[in-house]
Amino acid sequence: MSDVKDTYKTLVKSSEETLFKDRNSKFFGYAFPVKTEEDIKERLEELRKLHHTARHHCYAWQLGTENIRFRANDDGEPSNSAGMPIYGQIQAFDLTNVLVVSVRYFGGTKLGVGGLINAYRSSAQLALEASEIIEKTIDKQFKLTFEYDMMNKVQRIVKERNLEIVSQKLELNCEYVISVRKSDAQEIFEVFDNLFKVEIKELE
Repeated sequence: MSDVKDTYKTLVKSSEETLFKDRNSKFFGYAFPVKTEEDIKERLEELRKLHHTARHHCYAWQLGTENIRFRANDDGEPSNSAGMPIYGQIQAFDLTNVLVVSVRYFGGTKLGVGGLINAYRSSAQLALEASEIIEKTIDKQFKLTFEYDMMNKVQRIVKERNLEIVSQKLELNCEYVISVRKSDAQEIFEVFDNLFKVEIKELE
């Protein structure tokens, strides 16, 4: 077994709504599994409709398993008092492909930067604690192209190695797209690459 890191943690589904209170300010926390920035925009729009009278919708997100992208947004709160504490919780839970939002209703008493950092961090933590977390494998996809007379050999390797066939096209020749766990990818590539009359290439 190689020491390639080929797992990541994300959420199974959206969390329950959580509530953190500090001196009459209310912080509603939410955590969502997301795959794209488009997903993130939709979730934020839903929450803005739901909490259209709230003063601040602060959030942080992280996407990707190898090329990580993230963003933290204070939405009008003092710089780094909201988005970064939320992002810190995403890191503490070691998650990716996730959006965490804390919606604040101002309670009339200013909390100060320290109070805000604590409140947004606590709100994010509650939302993530209310979430179901799953560990997934980082997979690579390969396209196999081969003649019909190689079908049995290819099928046997797929079965023996417990590989997932994502799609198949059987026309003049055969095309399989297979999904392979990252730590096994090199080995599987070589198995098929050494097979006479089978062409394999990695898909981006």
